[in-house]
Amino acid sequence: MGSFDAVIERAAKRKGGVEALEKLIGESTQPKSPAELAAIPGDRWLAMMTRCIFQAGFNWKVIENKWPGFEEAFEGFDPPRWAFAPDEDLDALARDKRIVRNPQKIATVRDNAIFVCDLTKEHGSAGRFFADWPMTDQVGLLEVLKNRASRLGGNTAQYFMRFMGLDTFILSRDVTAALKLEGVIDKPATSKSAMKAVQQAFNAWAGETGRSRVQLSRILAMSAGENSGVPGH
Repeated sequence: MGSFDAVIERAAKRKGGVEALEKLIGESTQPKSPAELAAIPGDRWLAMMTRCIFQAGFNWKVIENKWPGFEEAFEGFDPPRWAFAPDEDLDALARDKRIVRNPQKIATVRDNAIFVCDLTKEHGSAGRFFADWPMTDQVGLLEVLKNRASRLGGNTAQYFMRFMGLDTFILSRDVTAALKLEGVIDKPATSKSAMKAVQQAFNAWAGETGRSRVQLSRILAMSAGENSGVPGH
C-alpha cells in the first residue's frame, strides 16, 4: 500500500482534474460530529435501519417514493412502540399497500426496535452509542450490528452508517476494485483478516491526508470504477 496521493492523482485524471474531483467530493461528504450524532433520536436510527434493509436487493427509487407511506404505516418508528408490537400488528403490515409487503423485512422492525431500546438502556441513547464508537474500528461496529441487530450485515450496515452521518467507508464494487489496485486486498473483503487490512488502510490514509473516511471512500471509488455517482460510495 502506497501513499494516497497516487489514488488522488488517478481519480483526478479520470474526473477532469483536481478541482473537478474536489467539487465532486463536496462538503456533503463530511460526516456528522459526535454531538450531532448523539442528538439524533431513536426513531430516526430505527427508520434508517428499516429503510436500508428494504433497499437491500430492491429498487432504491421504489423505496424512496414509498417512504412517506412507511413513515405513516410504522407510526414514525417509535422504538418502544415497535419493541412491544404484537404479531397481529406485523401481520397487518404485511397486507398494507403503503409499504413493500415483505413479511421477513417487516419483522426486522420489531427486532431492531428492541436493539435500539437496549442501546438506550445501556448508553443513554442509540445516538450516544454511535457517537462514542471510534471510527478507527468501523469493523468492530459492523460486527455489533451483524450480531445484535436484524439483517444489518455487510453493505446494508455500511450504507446505514453512512446515511446516518458516521465517518465510514463503503466497500462498493468500485471501492473494492481500488483497494485491490492498492494491494490492500486481493478479492472482496469477506474474511476478518481482509476487513482488518481494509480498516488499517483507511486509518493510515486518514492519518496521512487528514481526510474523512467518507471522502477517502469516494475518492477510491472515483479512482477505479464507473459507478462513483451511486449514492453512498
